[in-house]
Amino acid sequence: MTSRIAQLTYAIGDIHGYDDLFEQIIERIRADAEGLGERPRIVLLGDYVDRGPASRQVLDRVGRLLAADWCDVVALMGNHEEALLRFLDEPAFGDTWRDWGGAATLDSYGVVMPYMARTIEIWEEVSRRFAAKVDPAHLEMLRAMPSSFMADDYLFVHAGVDPDRPLAEQDGSTFMYIRGRFLRADQACDYVVVHGHSPHKVPANTRWRIGIDTGVYYSGVLTAMRLRGEERELIQVQQEMDLDRAPPVFF
Repeated sequence: MTSRIAQLTYAIGDIHGYDDLFEQIIERIRADAEGLGERPRIVLLGDYVDRGPASRQVLDRVGRLLAADWCDVVALMGNHEEALLRFLDEPAFGDTWRDWGGAATLDSYGVVMPYMARTIEIWEEVSRRFAAKVDPAHLEMLRAMPSSFMADDYLFVHAGVDPDRPLAEQDGSTFMYIRGRFLRADQACDYVVVHGHSPHKVPANTRWRIGIDTGVYYSGVLTAMRLRGEERELIQVQQEMDLDRAPPVFF
C-alpha cells in the first residue's frame, strides 16, 4: 500500500526560535505551491520557541500564517510550548525550562532568566515579569494548539505515538514527548506518522515514519516535507553555524 494525501501539504519541523530560516522556508513553500497551481496546507510540527534567538518573532510569524489567505495552516503544540505555558502556571518549573533553552525565549521578550536561581521566590518574580511582557495573543494561540492532526493516510504529531496502545487511548503527553519505543517501531500505527522532536541531521523518510527535526539550533538546517498525492519531497533551508556548537539536546 502506498500512502496518499489529497491536499498538497507541507510539514515543517522544529523551528526553535530561528525566525530567519522560518521566513525563508515559508517563502520557498509559497513559491513551490504557486508553481504547482495548488492551494497548500502547512502543518507546523511544534517547538517554535527556545534555544534560538527569536522565539517571539517566530510566534508572531505563526500568528500571521494562521491568518493568511493563501494557505491552510495547522499549528501543533510541541513540548517546548507546553514548557512555556507551564512556567507561567508553575514558576518552579523554571529550572527545567532553563535547561531546555527557555532563557532564549525570555530574552526575546526582554526578560532575563537568572543563571543561578536558588529559591522559588526568584522564579516567581521571573514568571511575573514574563507574564507582563508576553503578548496575550501568543498565549491564546498556544493554548488553542492541538497535539495531533490527521489527513488521509497521514498522522501529524510533534514527537510520535505509542506503538503499544490504540491511538484513541493516547493524548497530548504522548504525542509531544515520546521517543524510544516509537522510534524503534517498524510501524507504530495504521498511519504514516510525520513528526519532529528527535533531532537528526538526516531526516527519516520510511514507509511508516517521516522525521524532519534536523536540529536547526546546532545544524543550521530547517526542514520541511512536501506531500502531494503519493509523492514526498524534502525542502531545506540553511544558514552558517558555529562549528563548535553543542550536539543535539533531546528535550
